[in-house]
Amino acid sequence: MNQEKVLKTLLAPIVSEKTTMMSANNQYAFKVRTDSNKKEIKSAVEELFGVDVVNVTTSNVKGKKKVFKGKIGRRVNWKKAIVKVSEGQMIDVSAQ
Repeated sequence: MNQEKVLKTLLAPIVSEKTTMMSANNQYAFKVRTDSNKKEIKSAVEELFGVDVVNVTTSNVKGKKKVFKGKIGRRVNWKKAIVKVSEGQMIDVSAQ
């Protein structure tokens, strides 16, 4: 996979209480492009962070409906990837 596609696949790490607790089980969450698949996500994480990926789980998150000044709008749909790395390896997402 070329370097440009690797950099564009992963958009941002998701840092919250839940994802911080998941890191104890060697799982990390990332916001990814909606058109990326599990193989692309796996190779991108392995190349960028230098870890061995065991499993990738993806889910499409639907954007919420919001009302602003009486007008109904909608937030953007996005894709979430939960990546499990092999035992003993870590990803430092706080530095990103």
